[in-house]
Amino acid sequence: MEFSFVDYLVFITYAVTIVSVGLWVSRSKEGHEKNAEDYFLAGKSLPWWAIGASLIAANISAEQFIGMSGSGFSLGLAIASYEWMAALTLIIVGKYFLPIFIEKNIYTIPGFVEVRYSKNLKTILAVFWIGLFIFVNLTSVLFLGAKALDTILGTGNGDYIMHGILGLAFFAAAYSIWGGLSAVAWTDVIQVILLIVGGLVTSMIALNYVTPDGGVFNGLSHIYNVAGDHFHMILKEGHPSFNNLPGIAVLVGGMWVANLYYWGFNQYIIQRTFAAKSLKEAQKGIAFAAFLKLIIPLIVVIPGIVAYVMFTAPQGTSVIPGVSEAFSSANGVNYDKAYPWLISQFVPTGLQGLVLAALAAAIVSSLASMLNSTSTIFTMDIYRAYINTNASDKQTVKVGRITVLVALIIAVLVAPMLGSIKEMFQYIQEYTGLVSPGVLGVFIMGLFYKKSTNNGAIWGAVSSIPIALVLKLGTSLPWMHQMMIVWVATMVIIAIVSQLEGKGAADPKGISVSRKYFATEPVFNISAMIISVILVALYAIFW
Repeated sequence: MEFSFVDYLVFITYAVTIVSVGLWVSRSKEGHEKNAEDYFLAGKSLPWWAIGASLIAANISAEQFIGMSGSGFSLGLAIASYEWMAALTLIIVGKYFLPIFIEKNIYTIPGFVEVRYSKNLKTILAVFWIGLFIFVNLTSVLFLGAKALDTILGTGNGDYIMHGILGLAFFAAAYSIWGGLSAVAWTDVIQVILLIVGGLVTSMIALNYVTPDGGVFNGLSHIYNVAGDHFHMILKEGHPSFNNLPGIAVLVGGMWVANLYYWGFNQYIIQRTFAAKSLKEAQKGIAFAAFLKLIIPLIVVIPGIVAYVMFTAPQGTSVIPGVSEAFSSANGVNYDKAYPWLISQFVPTGLQGLVLAALAAAIVSSLASMLNSTSTIFTMDIYRAYINTNASDKQTVKVGRITVLVALIIAVLVAPMLGSIKEMFQYIQEYTGLVSPGVLGVFIMGLFYKKSTNNGAIWGAVSSIPIALVLKLGTSLPWMHQMMIVWVATMVIIAIVSQLEGKGAADPKGISVSRKYFATEPVFNISAMIISVILVALYAIFW
């Protein structure tokens, strides 16, 4: 890719703007030293539109732009179930989980575990999440982002991956270390606009080039006609990717485990709702994010299908020299090259800077969110709980900033070791799925089963891992089915141990909920209805 002066100017303007806005919104007000609530929860001042934008910016990263586009190449629109079912999941989280979390006035998801169960279990989960964020989430986003930059700006042979990792790490650190969640959330508003606009530009350009006649709608019609098998949401048994997306399970099975865990109990996602002005503001932000999720497949999955059509070159498709070589690798077809290859081939001078800025925005916003949440968990659940129980706000914020830096350094060192994985998005989902069902079971029982005891939760969480491993190594069940089985087994174990321990009595820390907890405003209710109708229509059309 040859960058013009205009492209460099656009990208540099984007970078300077993000860092400047991040530092400006995170400045200390006159006479007010930044305290823990300011740094970790943005002073609980975020409006609904900032919450919704920040949720999406934290979620959409290299996993989606690179990994999900790669899955779009290999299996098609079915991978969009992660996005479209997430919209419905967000509505459930907003109505049934958020009211309890915000009423408990917590900083972190492990903090809720202490309120509901015990300090010991909180610590176990806090250490688990810190490890997951650093060694899985941060490293995979850094590696995939650098891989994309290497394909777009370099040779695509990995020569510039380390440069990309360092550049992305420095960019994210430039404002997130100092500013905390305020800097992350407010810059996310800019980032999400940019990533959606840039993503749509890439999709339209790709569709315009897929046929010799050109035209976005002509291109969309062509890929639908020649790659009809890539436009089914529900895969049938026997499909090569059935084990990853096992048919109806994406609607009524194991995908709910992945989605509820990710959107309801994932610190770097849910943290921005804790920073809302109020519960109603948080719920409106959740609904806004759900609407945004509906359009994400247009900017991450459709480009992957376009690349597939160009690669297979059915009749009526534009002939692209070197397309076969571009996707070849030692392990066969490298699906994850789809999105960066489209950018490098078809985005014209003058727009390349915008599209690259959009990709950088997706990567950097997720990195900043993960870093901030890693810092929040370590500082609030480890440092203030065990190392310095009387830490002042100044000391707490300082440790938070140091934690961001240390986590980033570790991730930078580990990221290059990931190597080449053909479908990174599916890989991350599958291996996160070993632990997420147990964690989800602990939380669901803690929220809605008053008899759940601490020992029951510990037994459930600990036993979920060997059950998951036995199912993974000893059966050929699709991993989503495995997740559902582990989740149900975890809750059954929690219920049995709790019943034996408490002899049928409610646990002293059990949460008493009533209808008033789940009453929502008309705006939220109407949004939920519209989203549900849209989802029914989408699945009916693309079944």
